[in-house]
Amino acid sequence: MNYKGYTAKVEFDEEAEIFFGTVINTRDTITFQSENAHELKKEFELSVDDYLEFCKEQGKAPEKPYSGRFVLRVDPELHSKLHAEAILHHQSLNDFIQNQLQHALAH
Repeated sequence: MNYKGYTAKVEFDEEAEIFFGTVINTRDTITFQSENAHELKKEFELSVDDYLEFCKEQGKAPEKPYSGRFVLRVDPELHSKLHAEAILHHQSLNDFIQNQLQHALAH
């Protein structure tokens, strides 16, 4: 589930007979739960809104979902091959790798 840029992972606890979720794209902890699958999305959205309001009250900037930047270390030979492939596809190395990652996730 997605709401205001935040993504949640949902699980079911058979013993307690509840659905529970956690926002997975922030370091801050945002959780929610519901006994009813139909109410789960509403609880998720309420939890995100509560988190944003809490941050505002505390004068703290909310933890933003990932920036889109990360450092990846690869073998120099792989780096060279990736760069060459990017040039062959008339793309920057960044665009080439991003397209390859999107393609891999789609399959």
